[in-house]
Amino acid sequence: MLNARAIPGLVLLLSGLVGGPADAQIGRLIKKKAAEVVKEAAKSPPKDSAKAAPKPADSAKTAAAPASTTAPAPTTTAGAPAAPVRQDAKVWENYDFVPGSKVIFFTDFSDDRVGNFARRLKYLNGPVEVVERDGVKMLRSVGRSQFLIPVGKKLPERFTLEIDVIAPPVSGLYEVLAFEGGATLDRGEKSAEVGWHPSNTVIQGSGQNQANSVVKYPDAMKPQLMGKVAHIRVLMDSAYFKMYTNERRMYNIPELAFKRDSVIRVFVNGAEGTDLAVFITSIRVAESETDVLYDALAAKGRWATQGILFATGKAQLQPESRPVLKEIASTMKEHADLKVLIEGHTDNVGGAAANLALSDARAAAVKAALVADFGIGGDRITTKGLGDTKPSAPNTTAEGRAQNRRVEIVKQ
Repeated sequence: MLNARAIPGLVLLLSGLVGGPADAQIGRLIKKKAAEVVKEAAKSPPKDSAKAAPKPADSAKTAAAPASTTAPAPTTTAGAPAAPVRQDAKVWENYDFVPGSKVIFFTDFSDDRVGNFARRLKYLNGPVEVVERDGVKMLRSVGRSQFLIPVGKKLPERFTLEIDVIAPPVSGLYEVLAFEGGATLDRGEKSAEVGWHPSNTVIQGSGQNQANSVVKYPDAMKPQLMGKVAHIRVLMDSAYFKMYTNERRMYNIPELAFKRDSVIRVFVNGAEGTDLAVFITSIRVAESETDVLYDALAAKGRWATQGILFATGKAQLQPESRPVLKEIASTMKEHADLKVLIEGHTDNVGGAAANLALSDARAAAVKAALVADFGIGGDRITTKGLGDTKPSAPNTTAEGRAQNRRVEIVKQ
């Protein structure tokens, strides 16, 4: 599979696993490798749960993203080498994004035909089509293009939107990407459009405009946002709006009118030329449930999360996992008698034996991080990998597979 950072959008949940046939020989090799990973984690657990490899995806992304979307070391996420992940936990202190746990839309274009428009999106206009770069499918725009994300129902009050995009390695284009609730451009008092560019972000509508809403990226961050996969994350809780690019929180606005509609309009501004096209590698929309970890454990005995992410095909935790790990650790510290089982789950992409081995190693990695980075006693945590044997949704759709890539915390 490809590098998780290289491919935008993949948020691989604990589910995302390696590919390849699950014959006896490969199964033995994978089990051996998984055992080595667990042994290594026990010897020298990561200093910070945020020490991970780049980005989330699914089936590789970790517990929450699509499974088969991973890209090689790209230049444009699919061509150039991905930027090294920063190991300092302090970098992630303001990163509090937790992806919604109920997937209502997901695509990584892996099921689309090269040369066609993405069949799970609704085309509006512009030169935009699915292409393949370094073996990874993604949506490319070489002009001013628009399409709709069909959510299928009115957006819930609490939801998250994740878009992985590769901007051209030049900064001359105005608004590389913009999105707004509803099928048409509005930018009115009850509808805000959010614009993204490798140098800044801007909101227009709902009392925001170019004069009062522009947030610029630090110069040191800009090179990581051009020609590489940038992870754009939005969290909406009623009127509360938060937006992040990679590890940086860009907006923290208590009241913003993002229109709740059954579609989200996306504008992509690319241009002709090798270094001017814009690529989108994955899109994920999910409803955020209000379950508090301990309350869910007390009422239902288990709590599922899509927010623990891993490097593609590996048991290495990604930095984006930190908010969820902190929540688990805080709950266990508040309730000293609480003991848990950490379960790793995947979708059914790839061999069953490989999925089982990887999910087991990933569950062990979560325990190692809680013990080493958050001071939780190892005797309070047991782990188990279940691979694709306990799906929470049918694996027949992209949303179902994304839903199945997860980690579950079970009260013991």
